[in-house]
Amino acid sequence: MHVRLLLAALVLAPLSLTACSGSGSGGAATAPSRATADNRAVKNGGTLTVALISDPDALDPSTGTSLVGREVFASICEKLYDTNAQSQLVPMLATALPKLSADGKTATIEVRSGIKFNDGTPFDAAAVKKSLDRARTWSKSTRRQDLAAVSKVTVVDPTTVRLTLSRPFTPLTAQLADRAGMIMSPKALDKLGDNFGTAPVCVAPFEFESRTSDTQIVVKKSPYYYDKSKVKLDKIIYTIMVDPNSRAVNLKSGDVQIADQLATTSVNGLKGDPNVKVVSGGGLGYGSLVINIGDANGATKKPGKVNTTLAQHPELREAFEMSLDRKAINKAVFDGLYQPDCSPIPLNSQFRTKTTCTPFDVAKAKSLVAKSGVKTPIPVTFEVYNDSTNMRLGQVIQSMAKAVGFDVKLQPADAAANIQDGASGTFDTMTIAWSGRIDPDGNVTNLITTSGAINYSGVSDPGIDGPITQASGETDVAQRAALYAKAVARQAALRGVIYLYHSEYYMGLNKDIAGVEYYEDGLPRFKTAGYAAESR
Repeated sequence: MHVRLLLAALVLAPLSLTACSGSGSGGAATAPSRATADNRAVKNGGTLTVALISDPDALDPSTGTSLVGREVFASICEKLYDTNAQSQLVPMLATALPKLSADGKTATIEVRSGIKFNDGTPFDAAAVKKSLDRARTWSKSTRRQDLAAVSKVTVVDPTTVRLTLSRPFTPLTAQLADRAGMIMSPKALDKLGDNFGTAPVCVAPFEFESRTSDTQIVVKKSPYYYDKSKVKLDKIIYTIMVDPNSRAVNLKSGDVQIADQLATTSVNGLKGDPNVKVVSGGGLGYGSLVINIGDANGATKKPGKVNTTLAQHPELREAFEMSLDRKAINKAVFDGLYQPDCSPIPLNSQFRTKTTCTPFDVAKAKSLVAKSGVKTPIPVTFEVYNDSTNMRLGQVIQSMAKAVGFDVKLQPADAAANIQDGASGTFDTMTIAWSGRIDPDGNVTNLITTSGAINYSGVSDPGIDGPITQASGETDVAQRAALYAKAVARQAALRGVIYLYHSEYYMGLNKDIAGVEYYEDGLPRFKTAGYAAESR
């Protein structure tokens, strides 16, 4: 998932909500611990104001690519499957995990009966088919690769769909636990068509009410939700606060009750506030620097020649990576709270194998620059998100690269511009982060395989595509891990993406808020959230 702030997380243990400990002074921040969830009784009613780091892209499950969009979807669009507190895939709109045929090429899914979309129309297998077909075949869909193995969706009866696969596809359930598995109202799809994201209608505890661009998104409690007795809040206002200092200040003042994705530099300062608790959670993803080496015609189009210096000179891409001290970046930009790394596979994932990173080596980097014959200083345009944290990240990288002969010009951009530039290939280098998925296929397929919707580097190589495709059809963990390792190693040699770190999410909550669920996927869930019956 593409996000506005370079925040991704790496933790494969269950997440929980807990007040942080320690004072708010001195040195690098200490990450809040993870303990028991806050299960205080919650009162009925009230409005929750949640500060987001950026304005989401279109609220259309078939086209959305932002993490903040997924956060809003968690309230307004349920999926066939979901992730629980133990990082397990569990039924949501489905009633059981898919039943697979012996050859792995047919998946039968039973779905809920007697429930309604938020426009009052019935949810059934036909609606599931309509959404899945749209996600996998619509030319504008960014879910097509997610469901590329699905060749046909058949309605067996009102509560059963059958997915015919062109090949065995182990990550299927994981894909259906994300936007590819969000089921949209057929009535709303017929009415709005390509503009579904302007007024999305799904099955969910809250329904879309309004949106003011770059300002806020308002959702309200659904009268149709099948489990509405558990929903306590009347409304949620997602307010857009790009500046991390503003999110922290508004949380302390009580103007917002939840501030998502706090900057690591805010964590220490909030830990000593008796009216605030900071909790850690997060995704399975990474922060990275993308180099455009083949995105000449658009990410989903056939790769072409890119005429930038880095695109034309592989040895300069190697020199650029060697100029970057990942540990120093972590300390200078993120208070040492992230985990430096050079792979999209989480460090403690069962699919992780031993990985050798390109070393930080200024002398060798200078030597590579000299051997290239390219006149220094070598110009590089680096597109970064226009908030203080990412500008600082850009400045650190700018300084490091300068030491070996690169003249890095920072180009600030907002979330919408960043996504557009990546999709169209109109950039030299840029920051990008992916919030991560339970199955590693979701961390690589759409991002580094040929014509992937978020393959902004434009990398295209059978040494990447082949192992990733093969891994998606394997069930043995060791075999899959070895195949991902092969693909990641090949990508590392081409350097379309330079992975920098895995990170932790930090969310701040007013002390009176309880019932928030915050799992490994980094998506705050507010179905049972609200104001505690008894304040702490």
